[in-house]
Amino acid sequence: MQRPEAWPRPHPGEGALAAQAGGPTPPARAGEPAAPRLQEPSLYTIKAVFILDNDGRRLLAKYYDDTFPSTKEQMVFEKNVFHKTSRTDSEIAFFGGMTIVYKSSIDLFLYVVGSSYENELMLMAVLTCLFESLNHMLRKNVEKRWLLENMDGAFLVLDEIVDGGVILESDPQQVIQKVNFRADDSSLNEQSVAQVLQSAKEQIKWSLLK
Repeated sequence: MQRPEAWPRPHPGEGALAAQAGGPTPPARAGEPAAPRLQEPSLYTIKAVFILDNDGRRLLAKYYDDTFPSTKEQMVFEKNVFHKTSRTDSEIAFFGGMTIVYKSSIDLFLYVVGSSYENELMLMAVLTCLFESLNHMLRKNVEKRWLLENMDGAFLVLDEIVDGGVILESDPQQVIQKVNFRADDSSLNEQSVAQVLQSAKEQIKWSLLK
């Protein structure tokens, strides 16, 4: 009877190379722990971005997955994160299986949330871009009063940095340019509508005078 062909014993590192190349990984020998599965890379890096005041109240928030499907669950999470981070000097926290980077400015706390295996440097790049973009837009007054007066602009800034959890931009200068372009385009559209309405009024007036 022909013996089944044995799986050749891999050289050190051979299993990892096979996994990277997409080939089959040799099975673990009896008594050896199975090799850990590598996390699949994903473009969906950001789970949430939110800004709280110095009492932990939400001012701006966007969630990009269904980890916290309801507003109530989101706000409970934000309160818990605030209590964990508001009295520390660190810039990173691990909470509820998530990685959180944050920054305070006068009476604001800015947070960027990723999964537990997410690269902290990537999250920090998003946080820095958000802060620097707001700092430019608010003329170096990154505080609650000015944020509330420019909330539409703040959402535009965030939308240029993250879309659906995917990082689009990490250069604040590029973000500001795109936001200004969108604002100018919106202004032109408003002017166009006003001109059409004015023209219609003039036509109606002249038709009544005839």
